[in-house]
Amino acid sequence: MKDKKNSKISNFRTGFQILFTALTNGYALGFAKGKIYQGPVKNLCVPGLNCYSCPGALGSCPIGALQAVATSRDFNISFYVIGFLMIIGSLIGRFVCGWMCPFGLLQDLLHKIPFPKKIKTFKGERHLLKAKYLILLIFVLLLPITITVGGGYGKPWFCKVICPSGTLMGGIPLLLTNESLRKAAGLIFSWKVTVLLMIIFLSMVIHRPFCKYLCPLGAIYGGFNKISLYQYTVDEHKCIKCDQCYRQCSMNVKIYENATSAECIRCGECTKVCPTNAISTKFKK
Repeated sequence: MKDKKNSKISNFRTGFQILFTALTNGYALGFAKGKIYQGPVKNLCVPGLNCYSCPGALGSCPIGALQAVATSRDFNISFYVIGFLMIIGSLIGRFVCGWMCPFGLLQDLLHKIPFPKKIKTFKGERHLLKAKYLILLIFVLLLPITITVGGGYGKPWFCKVICPSGTLMGGIPLLLTNESLRKAAGLIFSWKVTVLLMIIFLSMVIHRPFCKYLCPLGAIYGGFNKISLYQYTVDEHKCIKCDQCYRQCSMNVKIYENATSAECIRCGECTKVCPTNAISTKFKK
């Protein structure tokens, strides 16, 4: 009976992820014509890693926007992007990663594909977890600030060189429908396709490798986990430290040791397997 209930909870989260992805990437005409939506709502950010160049995208990616306005003299736009990230982060933290990110959904689905050996963790992983903070610092902040284009806007280096979500949701669909873009695609695009293929393969073996090691948006939201209004709590009197929550956790978080870990994506998988119901969620007053 409990397994059936747990399955319903997991299916609900997957359904929510699919619905949110469809709502934020619902411009079907863009896929049909191979054109990017340029309507009024495109000026607004969505919470997850949602590529601006995706033909179906109805909103902008906060990481892409942050790179663009890193050195902008238009303070209203700059404050909007930074304020948006602060508001979302202070409200729900990395809940965005677990429930509202299209590329997070893709990784979850890929990990369901059978593979001879799934890897839970490995030696040196704790050092690799820091890579996303370096990517945030170098590719999202420093390079856009130091290398700018006309009007003082920074180049989107993370989008241009790394982002596999942009390659999958933006680059590939646009190239399939636009011959001139296919002719212009060069070495950088080939590199990005290679990165995407590596992430796809690793996602079948390791749960959410991009979220764990590379995503700068996860690095930002993770910094808010300790102070966000939405929190996970563990009742020390009920917890028996059986490690069932750790074995279930896709991000390898021992929540009974650190309920506000920056790695926790607040997917809720730990709450459904706790035998004593020691883990709960709440909004702080």
